[in-house]
Amino acid sequence: MKLQKTYVPKAAEADRQWWVVDADGLPLGRLASEVATLLRGKHKPTFTPHLDMGDHVIVVNASKIQVTRDKSKTKIYYRHSGYPGGLKAESFESLRERRPEAIVERAVRGMLPKNRLGRQVGRKLKVYGGPEHPHQAQKPQPYEPHVEKVDN
Repeated sequence: MKLQKTYVPKAAEADRQWWVVDADGLPLGRLASEVATLLRGKHKPTFTPHLDMGDHVIVVNASKIQVTRDKSKTKIYYRHSGYPGGLKAESFESLRERRPEAIVERAVRGMLPKNRLGRQVGRKLKVYGGPEHPHQAQKPQPYEPHVEKVDN
């Protein structure tokens, strides 16, 4: 009997591309799930769960990201210093004014694996609050997410 071998790609065989995603008017969670898919490489036929086969993603206009309903007023981001009484809370609106990149980074990071692979994949995400980015040398392609814009 002749056995058929399963092809398993090597990490060095990964064909990485650079994508630019414009977040202007897009809902946060839906954009983050598409960006996480690109970072993991799940859109490719050579996807392997234990390897980093994904692409690099640049998200621009993070300050213009939208959330549905009244989450812009009620959503709270928490962080803890590790010391007693060190819990800090910040609203969505104040974080958007102070550091809009952090909103998209946190949403995408929450959709990646919580292990070494997830940290490695997360390093390929670049987020910028405005329309400019310093990665022109990589010749990034524009990516049009399959998401409807939110009208608030």
